[in-house]
Amino acid sequence: MSQIKIYAHKALIEQKRQLVSDAIHRALVDALAYPAQKRFQRFIALDAQDFIYPDDRSDDYIIIEVSMFVGRSVATKKRFIQLIFEYLSKECQISPQNVEITIFETPKENWGIRGKPADELFLNYQVEV
Repeated sequence: MSQIKIYAHKALIEQKRQLVSDAIHRALVDALAYPAQKRFQRFIALDAQDFIYPDDRSDDYIIIEVSMFVGRSVATKKRFIQLIFEYLSKECQISPQNVEITIFETPKENWGIRGKPADELFLNYQVEV
């Protein structure tokens, strides 16, 4: 399971929402062997006064927070991060300098999904990659 929050200027989200969504999801599928049909994303569009960041970032600055089950290897998570940078750069023309990514890992028993704790669910994908 992965839930993704994307924070950015409202104008950037309005202009590139689908491209950003596709780039992040493709990185998730390619790096984590995540099922292509499972897309859980939330875009948080911020006005300029609500999105403060250093001068060495541009209006394309974007913050990505990924919540997912514990179990992926360090190498897999690093590959996922690198693919996000690569795909956002190539497909969305967003420089890696303007991207920050944080992964939050949670044990399955701390997630509730479809009426059950996640550690009691059958998953159609492998978490330990």
